[in-house]
Amino acid sequence: MRVVFMGTPEFAVPCLQKLIDCGHEVTGVFTQPDKPQGRKMILTPPPVKVLAENNGIKVYQPEKMRDGTALEMLKEANPELVIVVAYGKILPKEILEFPKYGCINIHASLLPLLRGAAPIQWSIINGFDKTGVTSMQMDEGLDTGDMLIKGELEIGENETAGELHDRLSALGADILEETIEALLKGELSPEKQNHNEFTYAPMLSKELSPVDWNMSAAEIHNKIRGLSPWPSANATLGGKKIKLHKTVLTCEKGSKPGEIVVADKRLVVTCGDLNCIEILELQAEGKKSMNAADFLRGNAVEIGSVME
Repeated sequence: MRVVFMGTPEFAVPCLQKLIDCGHEVTGVFTQPDKPQGRKMILTPPPVKVLAENNGIKVYQPEKMRDGTALEMLKEANPELVIVVAYGKILPKEILEFPKYGCINIHASLLPLLRGAAPIQWSIINGFDKTGVTSMQMDEGLDTGDMLIKGELEIGENETAGELHDRLSALGADILEETIEALLKGELSPEKQNHNEFTYAPMLSKELSPVDWNMSAAEIHNKIRGLSPWPSANATLGGKKIKLHKTVLTCEKGSKPGEIVVADKRLVVTCGDLNCIEILELQAEGKKSMNAADFLRGNAVEIGSVME
């Protein structure tokens, strides 16, 4: 089958690799324009572009999707099917309707839950114990199209968004293969979403980062792991900002939110319900990430002091 792939970040790479491995004729890859990255702002290609070029696939990087330029590019690639995985751009009607089999999206949630830009992170922040991947026949709405095939994963109680990302990325590639096989056999059974049950997973920003120690231990633990590795939860200790990367729930109890109750090789903090979390990995401003024991060797933290 002639396929055009549309995707940008690392999450989309296994899906493109799956198309290549399965022998589909990938006639073009659409991805976001190269962007400056790092302190030196070096112009860097998206991961999907790197994989495409390494496999001799033509790459298209339109700035806009609605001015006719992208449609002309799509006509040149002439696909029977378009696969969209974390592309980062909204497709207009004329592109959705161009391929014979339309456009199929691989979305990292069990739709209609967590439509939107950051379903992996919000599944953890919201305290879900399971999530998954849904293949979907795209329409003009935001993740509102008919569902095709789903796959589920359990979320570990201490799993970070970064760790879950990698597992869902691999699952997404398997769901994509299963979906295309069913399409070719005429065995797909599209299912309408229940729009009354949808939830939204908005884009992340650094405004989410500050920890409110008045929240419960479970809520804070979920937030910290849901924002890891980016944009990272943060707090203030001794007047200095620190990033919080990994935590676990503990059996200790405290007397007020933010109070440090253990600071000897372990760093344990009280939350709003007076239950505690242990900070396993953190990062002082301008420093590398380190475990709590290493941090405490270089930073004097008194029991009874308060993290804000």
